[in-house]
Amino acid sequence: MCGIVGYIGQRDVFPILIKGLKRLEYRGYDSAGVALLNDSLQVYKKAGKVSDLEDFVASQNMTSATIGIGHTRWATHGEPNDRNAHPHLSQDGKIALIHNGIIENYGSLKTELESRGHVFKSDTDTEVLVHLIEDIYHNANGIAFEEAVRMALSQVVGAYAVVIIHTDFPDLLIGARKGSPMVIGIGEGEHYIASDAAPLIEYTRNVVYLNDGELAIIDHNELTIKTIDNVIKTPYIQELEMHLESIEKGGYEHFMIKEIFEQPRSVYDSIRGRINVMDQSVEMAGIKQYENKWMNLKRIIIVGCGTSWHAGLVGEYLFEDLARIPVEVEYASEFRYRNPVVGEDDLVIAISQSGETADTLAAIELAKSKGATIFGICNVVGASIPRASDAGAYTHAGPEIGVASTKAFTAQVTALILIAIAVGQRKGSLPKDRVRTLLNELETIPSKIEKALESNDLIKVIAQEFKDSRNFLYLGRNYGFPVALEGALKLKEISYIHAEGYPAAEMKHGPIALIDEEMPVVVIATNHSNYEKVLSNIQEVKARKGKVIAVATEGDTIMRNMADYVIEIPDCDEVMIPLLATVPLQLLSYHIAVMRGCNVDQPRNLAKSVTVE
Repeated sequence: MCGIVGYIGQRDVFPILIKGLKRLEYRGYDSAGVALLNDSLQVYKKAGKVSDLEDFVASQNMTSATIGIGHTRWATHGEPNDRNAHPHLSQDGKIALIHNGIIENYGSLKTELESRGHVFKSDTDTEVLVHLIEDIYHNANGIAFEEAVRMALSQVVGAYAVVIIHTDFPDLLIGARKGSPMVIGIGEGEHYIASDAAPLIEYTRNVVYLNDGELAIIDHNELTIKTIDNVIKTPYIQELEMHLESIEKGGYEHFMIKEIFEQPRSVYDSIRGRINVMDQSVEMAGIKQYENKWMNLKRIIIVGCGTSWHAGLVGEYLFEDLARIPVEVEYASEFRYRNPVVGEDDLVIAISQSGETADTLAAIELAKSKGATIFGICNVVGASIPRASDAGAYTHAGPEIGVASTKAFTAQVTALILIAIAVGQRKGSLPKDRVRTLLNELETIPSKIEKALESNDLIKVIAQEFKDSRNFLYLGRNYGFPVALEGALKLKEISYIHAEGYPAAEMKHGPIALIDEEMPVVVIATNHSNYEKVLSNIQEVKARKGKVIAVATEGDTIMRNMADYVIEIPDCDEVMIPLLATVPLQLLSYHIAVMRGCNVDQPRNLAKSVTVE
């Protein structure tokens, strides 16, 4: 959840750290801090955002340095304040450490260290780790410092990505990971280290992704990687595909609105190269590689969290509708703590924007241990979930910086549509003319999303009307139901308004009791299957004086006369509804949040990538 960045080289390190932390701030923004190593450690940390740290440092007498580490925190152990901000120091003040993750056995380690005279200054699990490294280094008879780090990490239970510096070793930076991401940037006479590639792209395109259980020993010119078991590994250098402009706002007020408007392109990129126009088929390496498996599946299990879980629900409709394969959709966080019935005949689709979601990774490991085949759907090349999967598909949404996911959702749904069509075609459950219709329709979706975005000004008017509402209800049927859930989640995430998504038919089984003149009800009301049923639901809301905001098919005169507000989207095949109907709900959430004065890119208590439990 936290963002980490480090540098060793010839440049002034502080501007590199601050710029890197700003690019990582979507990972956590409860506090921030840096440690600079010159002749001694200079540590500056502050509760609040990176800008608060920058203001604080401006008033300090700081000297320049060419090695340093920085951290932006999403609080787990200990409340967000100056004392609990990273970096944390060893008792002798010579070691500084930053950490992303949770040390689960910190309590027993802390008790043991306290019995040896260690005194702690924070409430964090991280401080326990830096004291443990110090204790081992001082008491293990002349071992190398990196060996002390390796020995300490071998005692740790939990997840971590750590970067460590020591005043006695001014030309050494040590990083390690287990269950939390870490990437190393390679320059000429310099190295960078970070939670993801965003802080690196300005300086280098050559990177090494650390694997779980690996330790990186870094100086100006050399990178050595070894496992926690002390086995030397050969670094695998990759070239970044990310571009600097993709992580800048590009003239937009917020990353979220930029990413909403990027969806025509991100959906197009997720389709590009995957449709064979000549024979009207879908070509995806992850399908071809395991074609026999796909053809003989007894069941698909989809796991994900948050927005990715909603994409998985769309996937359930798709695979059962188009490929005639039974599907179960599981919260990864629940799946991992049950004793699920999973076997060799099952395929588990794991969906994650970041590819680092801790619960989803744990669900993958559980499913693999039971013999299931893993198919990953992810947006980040080189992330942990693609590497843990047997096969998979990248979504090509590009970097998503806003904490509330927008373009990642539509890219995930696009990938699921392509996979369902490919499998349905190969299984013979989709007739040729249906395949042709769906593929032709899919190719028009980017332009139809552009059309849906033209409702932005109307949505601003609706947002102004309902920005002070305390509750929202979202209703949908069939493919519209996951859209209702996702719309409600977006509103909750960024505006802090309570919102619930429901199958429209379930309204009369409880939620209807909430409806009065103060309750806005958003209805996915396109003219597809169950249209008349949705009209009946709207009549039930209107009879109780609820305010109806309908997302309807363009030109629907019935809906114009029935709903209080109508947001029109282009006509499309019902399968494509989640790609279009989601867009106005994203815009509605965004404008309501902005009008309420909320920080839409960094909503309270949330972080982009949930890499801890």
